[in-house]
Amino acid sequence: MREKKYHIYLTAEEQSRVIQSLIRLKNDLLEQGRYTDAVDDVLCKVLSAKKKHNFFI
Repeated sequence: MREKKYHIYLTAEEQSRVIQSLIRLKNDLLEQGRYTDAVDDVLCKVLSAKKKHNFFI
């Protein structure tokens, strides 16, 4: 069975908060000596997501 894909739309501020939270989580996991693979995957997806530009005239 094929995995479902989910799309979320974030403002620049929301995206920044998500990135900061993921980095904080990764640092906490590293301090505990735990794996960070899942956090790394999500962080890469958030960082490489397309940006929507709003142009107002």
